[in-house]
Amino acid sequence: MTETPATPLVHAQNLRKEYGAMTAVDGVTFSIRRGECFGLLGPNGAGKTTTIRMLYGFTPRTSGSLELFGTDCDGSWRTIKSRIGVCQQDNTLDPDLTVVQNLNVFGRYFNLSRARLQTRIDNLLRFAALDNRRDADVRGLSGGMVRRLVLARALINEPELLILDEPTTGLDPQSRHQLWSRLEDLKAQGLTTLLTTHYMDEAERLCDRLVIMDQGRILVEGAPSELINAHVGRTVIEIMAPGNNIRTLLQEKSVAFEDLGHRLIVYHRNGEELYRELISGEYREGCMLRPATLEDVFLRLTGRDLRE
Repeated sequence: MTETPATPLVHAQNLRKEYGAMTAVDGVTFSIRRGECFGLLGPNGAGKTTTIRMLYGFTPRTSGSLELFGTDCDGSWRTIKSRIGVCQQDNTLDPDLTVVQNLNVFGRYFNLSRARLQTRIDNLLRFAALDNRRDADVRGLSGGMVRRLVLARALINEPELLILDEPTTGLDPQSRHQLWSRLEDLKAQGLTTLLTTHYMDEAERLCDRLVIMDQGRILVEGAPSELINAHVGRTVIEIMAPGNNIRTLLQEKSVAFEDLGHRLIVYHRNGEELYRELISGEYREGCMLRPATLEDVFLRLTGRDLRE
C-alpha cells in the first residue's frame, strides 16, 4: 500500500498471537487514523499489551497482517521503529543516569545530530516541566516526574505514532491531570496516539475512538459517546438496598438491570421518566439518577468479576 493522507497510520487485520495452547489475541482487526487518539481497553488478560507489543515489533505475530504508515511491517521494522515512540507502563529509565543523560543516551539510538538532539532535549524538558531538574538523579524523582520523563523520552525522535501503555497507572490525581494536559497538547499538534488504560475517565477524555477487548477479541468499537449511548443510554439509575418488590417491578416492566445484591444498576432508554416514577412511589430513598459513563459500558460488556 502506498501511503497517502487518507491511509490509516495503523491497519491490523486478523492479528493472532498464540503461546502454545493459549491464545492471547484472537483475530483482532482495527485501523488508526492519522491525528487521532485511539484507545485499546479491556480487563487484565484481555490481550491489550500483547496487541501493542505486536504493533511495535516486540512480540512476533502468530498470524494476521499488520501495516504501519502504509507499509507491511514484515521486513521493514527498522524504518518503522524510527517513526514510533513507545511509553511503556514500567519505569525503564536508567537509574545510574541523570534526567538529561537518560534523554541524551536514548536520543543517540536514532542517530540524531548533536545540535538537533540538544534542541530536542531542551524543548522536551520544558514540555515535561522538568527543565529545572535536568541534572537530577532519576531515583529521586516523584512518580509524576518519572512518567513525564518517560513520555519525553518517547518523543525524542519526533515520532509520528506514540504508543502509551497505561501511562498514568499509580499516579495521584494531580499528576494524572498534568499528564493528561501534556497528552492533549500533543493531540492538538496532530500527533497520532494509541492509548491503553484502565481509567475509563481517561479514555473518555482523550480518545476519539476506542475498542473494548476481552479474551483476546474486540467486543465493540466506536467513539466513547457513541458506545455509551448504544450500550447504556444517557442515564443510569442506581437503587441502594433494594427489596424484592423493586426487582419484581423492573422485571414486569422488562427493564434491564444488574443485580449486585446490595445495589441495582438500572439501564433504561427513558431513564429520567422511570426515575420520576420510582421516586414518586415508595423508592424515594436510596434511588439515584446519574449520567451514564464509559465505565458503565465497560462493566456491562466485560462483567464485574476480578481478573487475575
